[in-house]
Amino acid sequence: YTLVIVTPDGEKFRGEAKSLTVRTGSGDMEILAGHVSCLASVATGRARVCFADDTERFASASGGILTVKGGEVELICTTFEWAENIDATRAEASQKRAETILHKKDASDTELQLAQARLHRALVRRSVASYK
Repeated sequence: YTLVIVTPDGEKFRGEAKSLTVRTGSGDMEILAGHVSCLASVATGRARVCFADDTERFASASGGILTVKGGEVELICTTFEWAENIDATRAEASQKRAETILHKKDASDTELQLAQARLHRALVRRSVASYK
C-alpha cells in the first residue's frame, strides 16, 4: 500500500510499505495491506515501517492522526524522526531538563505536565535512536 507520513515541517515519507506499526491512543496498531478503513489518534511512541523487501526503519512519532482509506495510509504527526536522524545527546539533555523540573518543589501543575510530556518524548527518542 501507499504510505504517506507528514509533519508540520513537510513530508517525511511517501512510498510503498508492507506494514506500519504506530502507537495510538488505545495502544500499538499495525496496518497491513487490505486493512479496513479507520481513523486513530497518534500518541508518543515508536513507529516501525516495513518495506516490501523486508527491510524496516524505526522512528519516534508523537501527536497526530492516522487514517487508512482506499489502499492509502496517511500518518500526520506533530513530530516524526527517523532513528538515524535522532540526536541522542540532545534527547538526553531534554530528558535531564525535564527531570530537573519534575524534582522542583515549587513547580506549577502546568510545568509538571509539560515536563512529564517532554520526559516521555525524550525517553522514546533515546530508545528509538538505538535502532540506527
